Amino acid sequence: MPQITVDYSEPLDDTFDRRGFALVLHPLVVATVNTQLASCKTRFRRIEETVVGDAATGRAVLHIAIALLPGRTAEVKAELSAAVLDLVGQYVKPADGVELHTSVEVRDLEASYRKR
Repeated sequence: MPQITVDYSEPLDDTFDRRGFALVLHPLVVATVNTQLASCKTRFRRIEETVVGDAATGRAVLHIAIALLPGRTAEVKAELSAAVLDLVGQYVKPADGVELHTSVEVRDLEASYRKR
């Protein structure tokens, strides 16, 4: 915990500093939700094809999902979402002719979650 998954459209391959983003994201998560740095895990998943709106070309999607153990308030989750959105701009450079659609979701892990 936290389990972080970042889905991003293929056009962002060369403009998204994924490692740099994760290395700054983890301390931000720690400071906001009071967890341990060593517990933060981030996976990046490149999405080959996305469709936004009317399917016009030149649109990319970046979605960050952060799953936490239960116990954080809705306000803390909203604070983390906003801070992550602010952070994205430092690590994703605009690609020529690409409109970026960015979203963040912070949610509780299910009661069935286990780890080793």
